[in-house]
Amino acid sequence: MKRRDFIRFTSAGAATSLLNAAGLLSWTTRAHAATIAKTFYITEGFINQIDNTNVYFRGFSSSPNGLNVPGESLIVQEGDTIQTTIVNTLNTSHSFVIDGLVDSGVIRAGETRILEFIASSHGSFMYYDRINAPYNRLLGLHGGLAVMPQGSSNELYPGSPTFAQQYFWIFHDIDPVWHDEIRRGRAPNTEYVPRYFTLNGLSGRPPGAPGNGDPSLDSMHDPRSVLHGHIGDRALVRIMNAGLASHSVHPHGNHMEWLTENGEIRPDVWKKDCLYLDGNMGALDVIYPFEVLPDSWPPANIGEYPMHLHSEMSQTAAGGYYMFGAITEIKFE
Repeated sequence: MKRRDFIRFTSAGAATSLLNAAGLLSWTTRAHAATIAKTFYITEGFINQIDNTNVYFRGFSSSPNGLNVPGESLIVQEGDTIQTTIVNTLNTSHSFVIDGLVDSGVIRAGETRILEFIASSHGSFMYYDRINAPYNRLLGLHGGLAVMPQGSSNELYPGSPTFAQQYFWIFHDIDPVWHDEIRRGRAPNTEYVPRYFTLNGLSGRPPGAPGNGDPSLDSMHDPRSVLHGHIGDRALVRIMNAGLASHSVHPHGNHMEWLTENGEIRPDVWKKDCLYLDGNMGALDVIYPFEVLPDSWPPANIGEYPMHLHSEMSQTAAGGYYMFGAITEIKFE
């Protein structure tokens, strides 16, 4: 599976790939709205999991011959016009939906559909395939869209606590039996039993395991997922759940500032060490503050701390491989 780049948009509205040293989404405020063009290819293929099992996936990919799960994360500004070309390379029907912003309707096998819509609301959004719900989304047809408030480079919404960096954490859980049934054109008739858990499409690879330290395989070294910062930095994390399993998101080091839940702005910003993430498209927006760790002596201002989920199954894979689940790191530098 190839590493996916993030997307940055210039003031002229052209899209360019960006994966800087920190792997975070880069944004510069523009004075005027722009027209953004992006093409997704609906593709399919197999992705090798941590126990060497090849599992079937579909994805909103950057090329007709690639497979991106999740699709590229996008960042635009409120008021921008987005021109999205969807090329369905498969022999099954699909769709491209962002709730509240656009719904392509059915895109038939082999069809190309050009969509144009305005990013009319700031916030964090999942784009996904609604056809045959939730199966196509579970197979990998999903990704993230960030819409920045007009005129702001450091707020989630006007008046929100500010941040200096932003990332997507897109969680997913995978039942290979379901994936294979859908590949064969059949609706699954078994209980959903996820065996793999991913963050931005990758699982953890602990020390000594094959793939440890490889950013294209290891979520603990994936620059899209690992939070980097110095004391005083603040990282916005747009958290989405493409899978069915619910989770409790737990970063070590400092508590997170809880800004939104399922798209709704919270009346008060609480600091939380664990945040419940609903299954089936649950969403959270949080800020992780890079502050001197409370109660540490001597005061800790550098070090590495994990982010993991407070459910044992999500930290395992294939029935018991510990630390091969949805996990990443937070690096104080």
